[in-house]
Amino acid sequence: TKLEVPTINLDGEVTVLAAVPEVVEALESCAMTWQKLISTALEEQLKKVPQGSGPLAELDLWHERSNILSALTEQTKHPDVQKVLEILQEAKSEHIGDLLIVLSDLKKYHVEALDNAKFLSTLERHLKNLTYGTGFNVVLDTMPSLMNALRMVWMISGHYNKDERMVPLMERIAWEISTRVYRAVDLHVLFKEDKAAAKKKIAEAKSTLEQWKRCYLAVRAQIEAYGSEQHWEFDQKRLFKKTDYMAAVCQDLYDILQVVIEEFYNIFGPELKTVTGDPKRIDDLLRRVNGLTSPMEELPFDPFSIRRARDWKLIMEEFREEVAVENIEQIFIENLEDPPLYKGYPPVAGAIYWSQSLFYRIKQPIIRFQEAKGLLTSERGKEIKQMYLQVAKRMKEYEDQKYNHWRVRTEQILPLELKNTLLSVRSVTEEPVTTKQSVHFIVNFSPVLQEIIIETKYIELLGYPVPETARYVALQEHKYLRYADRLKNMLDRYHKLMGTLNEAETKLLDDHIQELWKVFKSGHRRLTWNSLGSIGDFIVRCTEAIRKFELLVHRIHNNSEEISNNLLFIESTNLFKFPLSKNGDQLPNAEEFFEYVKCERAKDLAHMVRKYTAIPQLLIKVEGRVANTNSGKSPKLTSYYAYWENRIYQVLTQLILKNLQAFNAAVLANVALFQTEALLSVPEIILQPNGSEIDKMTAQCIRDCVEVTKHFVRWMHGTCIECPPQRVGEEEVITFSFYTDISQNPLIIEQAVLITQNVHKLLACLCKHLNQWKRYHLLWKSDKGVVMERLAAEKPSCVAFDEELQFYMKVAQEVTQQPLFKDEQFIRLQLAPLAYTVQENARGWVFSLGKLLNEFAREELFSLQEELQVGVFGSCC
Repeated sequence: TKLEVPTINLDGEVTVLAAVPEVVEALESCAMTWQKLISTALEEQLKKVPQGSGPLAELDLWHERSNILSALTEQTKHPDVQKVLEILQEAKSEHIGDLLIVLSDLKKYHVEALDNAKFLSTLERHLKNLTYGTGFNVVLDTMPSLMNALRMVWMISGHYNKDERMVPLMERIAWEISTRVYRAVDLHVLFKEDKAAAKKKIAEAKSTLEQWKRCYLAVRAQIEAYGSEQHWEFDQKRLFKKTDYMAAVCQDLYDILQVVIEEFYNIFGPELKTVTGDPKRIDDLLRRVNGLTSPMEELPFDPFSIRRARDWKLIMEEFREEVAVENIEQIFIENLEDPPLYKGYPPVAGAIYWSQSLFYRIKQPIIRFQEAKGLLTSERGKEIKQMYLQVAKRMKEYEDQKYNHWRVRTEQILPLELKNTLLSVRSVTEEPVTTKQSVHFIVNFSPVLQEIIIETKYIELLGYPVPETARYVALQEHKYLRYADRLKNMLDRYHKLMGTLNEAETKLLDDHIQELWKVFKSGHRRLTWNSLGSIGDFIVRCTEAIRKFELLVHRIHNNSEEISNNLLFIESTNLFKFPLSKNGDQLPNAEEFFEYVKCERAKDLAHMVRKYTAIPQLLIKVEGRVANTNSGKSPKLTSYYAYWENRIYQVLTQLILKNLQAFNAAVLANVALFQTEALLSVPEIILQPNGSEIDKMTAQCIRDCVEVTKHFVRWMHGTCIECPPQRVGEEEVITFSFYTDISQNPLIIEQAVLITQNVHKLLACLCKHLNQWKRYHLLWKSDKGVVMERLAAEKPSCVAFDEELQFYMKVAQEVTQQPLFKDEQFIRLQLAPLAYTVQENARGWVFSLGKLLNEFAREELFSLQEELQVGVFGSCC
């Protein structure tokens, strides 16, 4: 549009030209033309709408309007146009008012177009990515930045900060997103594509649709958090109804692909063909799986159209029902051989119930479809119905086959199971069944019979007829189970009781066990599970017999415990009780020590013998309870007597062995128990008592320990009566005791020898220590008289006498510094007597030397006196 400038000459002053009528008239005509042109141009621009449904069309509209209105505005700024307006205003023309109004509108719309074009330009790059981006990933990446850009436009723009402008723009963006998804997701080819790629495409399409709303809500929250008064309170139905619906359809399509790919194709593979043994059937199923998507590929309507939402819902319901049928059939085929059982259900009834429950899962939707008009009358509906009928028929055949097989088998084996005896006998070892300890009684209530009872109850509940015998047995279930439980408890009590018996006790109670077995006999020979009325009496008889046997066993065990306590007392007796030291550190001498041990042993032996002699009386009590005699020599107890006699031998052996070991440990321990003295018996240093005597006392103590067993008299063969003394020859009397066997026990002999050797080594150590005192042997080996005579003859000097005296005095002093005792293992060596003797010897030498020196001094003194007297007398003469 071009504004034509008038051809008249406009040179001159405005006031002058405004006063010329011809000029004003010409200019008024021109003004009316301009008004009409500008008004027409504005009307045309305001009538224009974006040429397209996308957001770029709105940008193009504002760019075009901005350009056109900018061109017009530039023309109105021309000097000639401005002068025309001034002249008309000066002339107060009646046409100038309308023109000024139009020019004002032009300015307003021009400013608006410029502003909108400028702000929408900030969106252009994002909108182009949205429209022309190569894939959904570009759109997904663009949407957050696009939404932030819209937020900036909303907050800064003077025109797009209102709902009436921003909502339509966002609607166009939503349309563009929807269109991209629509173009990408073509159901006619979608299911012919690679399934994984199709699934990925649908997932991205759904994510794109959801991202649009997600970004909107996120930016809306930011605006509210920013505190702006202009919140986004847009009509979300206008913005998201279409995209939300399309996202839901995409989810449906994704579910379809998920079922086809992840479930059916992965399940109906080679493994299932192997398990079912019906590869043709699996191939048929796979073809049917491929046919599941056929209705989608041939849709006569747009699934993304909200107006056809009801039609799409029906299509999905048909698909889900078809999938349900396929799924149920798949589960049915997979688990035919080993169906999962509900808790408490037996195998056959459980399999039938499992099949029926699968059938009801597909039956309910079919019933709903029948209620919905036209849903099963379509071609696809008829196909689904046919599939349902085929699966239902196969399930029914499976259930009937399971039932018929169970009925025939039950009618065959139930009578046989009822003829089983109540109990069965087996051996728990490789020993013959006649060995009491190896016999094990078992309740012969077959698991098969119990299973038949349970199957009968559940199969009847499922509506099937059951054999009369099976029904009768099932009705008596509580009796059968109660009797089986009572029999089991009874036998558990018996086996527990038998488990408490050792071999000797089992032989002892052989007759009683045989009597008990006679009561059990009818349970594993005559009575069967058909004898329902007699089972209770049988259990009562067995229980009473077990109770009596149990009472007898308890009494025998009480006697056995008392005997064991007596033996424990004997075995734990200390045969080497040592005396306490006298007055603190003073120990008894060897004779006192061994005498004390002997006396204490004698006291304990008396107690031990009393405990031993009480044992036969306890065995006679057992004899009374088992054989009803009290002779102490019952043939029925022969092995039982032997058992306890062997136990006594073992106890006595352990008694002696452990005491010898304890004594040996005491010998080797560094704790002195008695003392011996070291004495000087010229010319030797000796022990008192000497080593030989200590050896003898030790050996005698060991013999006394072993000979304790002589007081435990053996029993006569086959009895618990002590053997009377046997006379051999005219004077010798022999008493049979355990000593004969125990004294020859290699372990005891070895221990006795070991003690003797250790004591001998100890005495050798003591003698070696005494040899150190032999360095003083000159004190007692030299004859003082001879030595003194020799010295007297030699007449040594005083210095020589002093050296001799110093030597013996040093010896006496040195002895006083020696320890007065030495502890070596269990013996204390008292050195005080020896030290005293050595000191006395040293003092004796000092005394003898002093005496000799005194004599020498007297002689010298007398000699000197005589000399003095001679000298005096000579001078007088």
